[in-house]
Amino acid sequence: MSEQDIFYDKDGDLSKLEGKTVAILGFGSQGHAHALNLKESGVNVVVGLRKDSASREQASSAGLEVLSVADASSKGDIVMILLPDELQADIWQNEISDGIAEGNLLMFAHGFAIRFDQITPPAGVDVGMVAPKGPGHMVRRQYEEGSGVPCLMAIEQNATGNAHELVLAYAIGIGGGRAGIIETTFKDECETDLFGEQAVLCGGATELVRAAFDTLVEGGYDPRLAYFECLHELKLIVDLMYEKGIQGMRYSISNTAEYGDLTRGTRVIGDESRAAMKEILAEIQSGDFAKEFIAESRAGNENFDRMRQEGKDHKVEIVGAELRDMMPWINTEF
Repeated sequence: MSEQDIFYDKDGDLSKLEGKTVAILGFGSQGHAHALNLKESGVNVVVGLRKDSASREQASSAGLEVLSVADASSKGDIVMILLPDELQADIWQNEISDGIAEGNLLMFAHGFAIRFDQITPPAGVDVGMVAPKGPGHMVRRQYEEGSGVPCLMAIEQNATGNAHELVLAYAIGIGGGRAGIIETTFKDECETDLFGEQAVLCGGATELVRAAFDTLVEGGYDPRLAYFECLHELKLIVDLMYEKGIQGMRYSISNTAEYGDLTRGTRVIGDESRAAMKEILAEIQSGDFAKEFIAESRAGNENFDRMRQEGKDHKVEIVGAELRDMMPWINTEF
């Protein structure tokens, strides 16, 4: 990666957003952070929400103008869609598209809708992305503390010739320029994001934890010990990796743990797991996963809901809830 791929506050111009209205559609984790950070950066912001949205009062209390999704889309010169991936196509068609005028900038925080043709923007608009590499509460907190969260940015369509400077200004407005803004593409952001979620961060990690927990319980060990060893202490290791990298983590653990890591890890994640990862990546790249996910949503999420319930009923959840009650320092609200 060259230095030209990374931008900071000094490389952009927040004043490019002067005289423009930014419409933030959605006020969830990312939506509230983007709206408030931009507002405090001096940008004119409106928020688009459903009439029955539970977030309307929160947004209004923060001093933000709250409109319907359709009205916000019409008012915004820059429209950032921060709505669930599976809903964006329908909401675009029914509430957003008519308000997007030629010369507007349409923005996303994830490449899904564009990469998998859920939304086809008109030819006369700019299309860009700013994707913070952290949850919304962190984007907000870091901004308030005078810092920022690294962001990815991408330009999919540059109808006006000004898309790059406007997208960069937006990223700076939410605090990304304080940490670093890495330029990429919608395709690469979307595909790597989905793969990371499925193979490691969510799918891989949760199944590894449950398989290890089941192995110990089936081996006759106390489920409480299994929970501590296979789930609770995972945070300690992940925090070390987050702060110091894999080798830094290995330096910080015991020799026994490090030797077990180096000699046994590849037996757990071996050729079969690596082959499965390649299959998962191929399904993402081909669009098969996106088609499956959208079809599930449009069919009413029956299988999705069943799998969610099965996850809630797993013994690791029951044991974990009891043990977390013994640890009041853990924030159990979600």
